[in-house]
Amino acid sequence: MEVLERGRRGHVEAAVLKSVCRACHGGCGVLLHVEDGRLTKVAGDPDSPLNRGRLCPIGTRTLDLVYHPDRLKHPLRRTGPRGGGQWRRISWDEALDEIAARLTAIKRDHGPEAIALGTGTGRHHIRWVSRFGHALGTPNWCEPGFAQCFHPRINTTLLTFGDFPVCDFTGEVAPRCIVYWGHNPVNSGPDGETRFNALDSLAANPKVIVVDPRRTRLAKMADVWLQLRPGTDDALALAWLNVLIEERLYDAAFVAKWTHGFDALAERVRPHTPEWAEPITWVPADAIRAAVRLYAATRPSMMEWGCAIEHTPNCIQTVRAVSMLPALTGNVDVPGGWVFGMRGLGRFPSLIENLTPEASAKRLGADRFKLLCGEGADLPAAHIPTLLRAMREGVPYPVKAFLIFGNNTLTTYGNSREVHEALMKVDLLVAADLFMTPTTELADIVLPAAAWPELDQVAGLPTLAANVVLGQQKSVQIGECKSDEEIFVALARRMELPVGTEAVETVLDQQVGKVLGMTFRQLTEVGHVKVPFRYRKYEDGGFKTPTGKIELYATRFEALGYDPLPYYEEPPESPLSTPEVAKDFPLVLTTGARIPFFFNSEHRQLAALRKAHPDPIVELHPAAAAPHGIRDGDWVWIETLRGRIRQKARVTGDIDPRVVHVEHGWWFPEQPGPEYGVWTANANVLTRNDPPYDPAMGTYHLRGLLCRIARVQPADLTAAGDAR
Repeated sequence: MEVLERGRRGHVEAAVLKSVCRACHGGCGVLLHVEDGRLTKVAGDPDSPLNRGRLCPIGTRTLDLVYHPDRLKHPLRRTGPRGGGQWRRISWDEALDEIAARLTAIKRDHGPEAIALGTGTGRHHIRWVSRFGHALGTPNWCEPGFAQCFHPRINTTLLTFGDFPVCDFTGEVAPRCIVYWGHNPVNSGPDGETRFNALDSLAANPKVIVVDPRRTRLAKMADVWLQLRPGTDDALALAWLNVLIEERLYDAAFVAKWTHGFDALAERVRPHTPEWAEPITWVPADAIRAAVRLYAATRPSMMEWGCAIEHTPNCIQTVRAVSMLPALTGNVDVPGGWVFGMRGLGRFPSLIENLTPEASAKRLGADRFKLLCGEGADLPAAHIPTLLRAMREGVPYPVKAFLIFGNNTLTTYGNSREVHEALMKVDLLVAADLFMTPTTELADIVLPAAAWPELDQVAGLPTLAANVVLGQQKSVQIGECKSDEEIFVALARRMELPVGTEAVETVLDQQVGKVLGMTFRQLTEVGHVKVPFRYRKYEDGGFKTPTGKIELYATRFEALGYDPLPYYEEPPESPLSTPEVAKDFPLVLTTGARIPFFFNSEHRQLAALRKAHPDPIVELHPAAAAPHGIRDGDWVWIETLRGRIRQKARVTGDIDPRVVHVEHGWWFPEQPGPEYGVWTANANVLTRNDPPYDPAMGTYHLRGLLCRIARVQPADLTAAGDAR
């Protein structure tokens, strides 16, 4: 292991290793202090351009994570009924031999497509999940974000721009205007756009526009705050486009030379005036015009967008509409704007070429959702609701095994009740995790996963752009924990698969060597490499699209059978589309805002973080709370057509009286297993995953649902399983 300094104190070896924090997928550079095989300190790396020595609350508690007494440290096999909480310790050889034998039998008897893999939000292991699936010969792997978070933006912009744009946070020019659309990076900082460089970008006092149903910290700083109805981002974006075009605020020279289909777009958005949008979005028409005029007049501008725009069945056209705003104003691949990456990390070898065309055609959802499962996807994945149905009902064919890596499925997939039913039906359920969770408790075999300071990996950040490449290196060994990557290699070798058996470091060397010309170990010596940046790359040959231009009218969408222009579609459950439901469920539910002390469903075991945020919080306006006798700090029932949960009230004027916000990812490690209170406050008890879906991406409806509230009576607080 390469170090900054190394000394000998008797028999005690001291080292400081450069690495990258993956407590979330932000990617802050860190220094790992190790003495005598024990991690003693984790500090921010002052040389990292992504955080410059700072760490968030989660990163500062890394020692608590690594040495938590409840860590899984050896493999377990279930000995009683599924979900019964009865386990026996086994060896790694026993675990891997049994998994390999059962997967081989399922593959032989039912075909490789009867094996599915699931993972969570993308960090070190996510690409390895699909890699192992492809090595097995199954096309069925899934991750919630591929249809609901981030990948709709990736796949849409690849087809529209020919590349995926990111914000120029590490450049030399500060943005003069920043639009935060459905994103609050100071609480999350995903994919290399850390909360620190997001905060640093505000130091130059740019104009700030925030699109958010809640008055967040950023909204309080904003020059213009657009408080829209959750789920209506598409209508708002079309109104922005209308103003840009009708008032001739766009960059005419850039549009004429570098975009395709402007006249068709202008015709499409002509009816979508701010006055049209106001009753739909709840945003005043004059506020929409003020925001657009400020945005158009202030350059360079960044578009900071988040997953809030990807939670309705009109997901792809919403992304398309929002993405056109930087295109029309010429804020593409310019200093301080949206930029295309330098791709400092070679493309990960996903082994998708190991799948035959016949195998790819069996991917669940491939017959319908081409941007998720087919030729329109950067990396095709299975459609989760279709996969869950195959697990439950055997339609269109049975899925017999599900392998879960880095995901608490019961809290992070929509419609938790249906997810639970599916997990109970499979013949083989394997889960790898740091801790026992409500999901691992349903498994047949549980594998102890390594935490981020316990494994070797590389990170190219921002994701896809890879303008900064960082080495993540193993510093300690905890119990018998193995990285997910090592598990995949071991299984591939045991099953004698034709591909996927290379050592982890061999794959890392290939990725690092392709562009940077160094080995993985050489990368860890320096900690990170910031690739020299070049702007306006499109001037050397155009954009990587069929027309060589940014396709406002998307020819590849048209070829795939989808509308080549963005359009508005009301969410399938809303005050407008289902007024009969709104009579009994009159409030609009939104969820998904990030909590700065947790990462989705992770880290609730860590005492210091839990002390900072002990309870799940539901935000509601005083006007919504008063009729129910709800006061700040009361426990509140939140109920939809799918189920009921309870969270603690934060009564605030920072939310619309017609909107309720609940926190997601909640379960309670301190409560008895095997359920750990997963049905009590879990937002996905409330969400839906039934049709209609986005026609291109299969996205289901998570935001803008209808709900009702009531005050929890004291006697109810002692009851268990109320929400189930």
